[in-house]
Parts: sequence; structure tokens; C-alpha cells
Amino acid sequence: MQSQNKRKINAAITGVGMYVPDKILDNKYFENIVDTNDEWIVSRTGIRERRMMENGATSDMAIKAIEDLFATKKINPEEIDVIIVATVTPDMFFPATACIVQEKIGATKAWGFDLSAACSGFLFALQTGASFIESGNYKKVIVVGSDKMTAITDYTDRNNCILFGDAASAVLLEPTEDLNYGIKDSLLFIDGSGKESLYMKGGGSLNPPSHETVNNKMHYIYQDGKAVFKVAVKGMADISFEIMKKNGLKSEDVAYLVPHQANLRIIDATADRMGIHKDKVMINIDKYGNTTAATIPLCLTEYYRDGKVKKGDNLILSAFGAGYTWGAMYLTWSLD
Repeated sequence: MQSQNKRKINAAITGVGMYVPDKILDNKYFENIVDTNDEWIVSRTGIRERRMMENGATSDMAIKAIEDLFATKKINPEEIDVIIVATVTPDMFFPATACIVQEKIGATKAWGFDLSAACSGFLFALQTGASFIESGNYKKVIVVGSDKMTAITDYTDRNNCILFGDAASAVLLEPTEDLNYGIKDSLLFIDGSGKESLYMKGGGSLNPPSHETVNNKMHYIYQDGKAVFKVAVKGMADISFEIMKKNGLKSEDVAYLVPHQANLRIIDATADRMGIHKDKVMINIDKYGNTTAATIPLCLTEYYRDGKVKKGDNLILSAFGAGYTWGAMYLTWSLD
């Protein structure tokens, strides 16, 4: 990202929207299908409930989140320039989910694409969208995180099936000439050495769909929980502290940490590293579990609509995901 003092405009979040399916899978549901219990799940993860999209796809959730954004922002879909869909559960390999979304919402003048960075997907997509705005060539960019994680979850795997849920959430980016607001900085990284610890190996060109890939459950998420937890704790905590230090922010300058909702213990470790009290950490993992690319915008939407986020608040967004991918972003909230 360009240095702020060299920019004439910032990209600011000017609208939010969300969608969560109606069906709730609580911890008691999992007690009935795998060897686990509510106390173990809550103590290890912080999750009490998650949602399941029974009839529909990732695009359907993305569309509902965008429609929710439109209902509150009251803009014409034809005003949208770009649509970026962050997801690891696209409706299909091609066309891009963004194409399906574009057609169904009537954004006839928009172009767009899907972005795959797992649990860091929304941050990577938000930085990409911000760069389009900062270029001066685009005025309205929608960034939506949408994942139907239940579609790639093995419900006989007791360690992983309790973690994931379905949801979508969207933000609108627009330019602001007031550099006191908007997206100010980001630090984003990838490290391919993590490819053996968190993946879905079936379905792509490496392992095309076959009876063998299906029988070997290669179309489901695989995660080495202990290995991922170890690097995620350090990765999210360090990058969040680093972006504060880079921008001269002290803990009292930060209104909220907005972390990816994968595990409450990882979130707590990140807050501790930043010197942030738990009251200044956005949490909804208890209600939705890990919705991958949707977790951060879901938090932003809920906390803003609850009146907890105010114009001028400094926020640190932070995530860690498969790849490995990780990063943090510093922005100042611009919505009244």
C-alpha cells in the first residue's frame, strides 16, 4: 500500500451487510454425532453455535449479504464498479462466484473476480479493493466474504466438524479525500510451507475428482490442529502488534481488535500481545463458529449496527489462514 502522505484519497468502508442461515447447529447436535461434549468444545474453541445453509450455495449467501447492504445504503446496483468475492467454497471452479453474484444483483456495469486466501481472504480482498479505489479509477467496490464451510466439512471428524459454519458479509468501499478516515495501512503475508497442515487436496488439477478421491475423503478440509494453532497464535499476535508499532499506535489508541474468529484462545493471545483489554475485542465466534472469509466483516457489521463502533474509531483487523496466509490492517471507521 502506498504511504498515506503520498495518497490523495483513502478507501473507506461506507456500507455493510450480512447474512447468516436460519438453521443452527448447537454443541448438543455434535454430542449426538461424534464423541465430544459442550464443555470440551467451549473450553477449547469458544464456540457454542454455528449456522448451516441447507438449500443454496455460497453465491446465494453473498447475494443476501449484498442485498442487506443495499437496503441500508440505498444505492443502485448499476453504480457498482467492482465485485470481489473472498471464498474457498465457490459455487463451482468457473465461472467465478463473482460472475453469478454480479448477474443476480443487477450490477450490469461491474467486473469482478473471486479471491482465495482461506481465513485471510477478506483481508486480502479488502486490500485489493482499497487499491482499486486509491488508483482513482473506481468509485464503488463491493468486497464480500462468503463461505459455505459445511459443504466441505467431514461430520465424522470430531476435531474439525465442530469448528465451521456458513455465513456471508459484505462491505462497500468508496473514496474519501479526508485522510483521517479509511484504510491506512496493511501487512499481508503468505508462506507455502503451511500447505501440509491445512488443506483440501481433492477436486483440483493435482487430484481430479474420482472414486478414489471421494472414498479417501479428499474433498473435505484436513487440518493438523496442533500445528496450525501453534503458528496461528504467533502469526496473528505478532502481525497485529507489528502494524500498531509501525503506525505509532498504543493500546489506548485502538478502539477494537477485529480478529478472524477461528479459536477464542488465539484471539485472546492476540489481544494480550497488543495490550488490548477483552472489552475492546470483537467476538461472535460463540454464535457462528469459523465462517472463514465472512468472520471479520460479520463482526464489523454486527458491532456497527449495535452502535458499538463510532466514526473515528481506530480498528485493527487481523487474520491467519491456510496457505499459510496471514495479515493485519489498520483503518479508521468513517460511518456515522
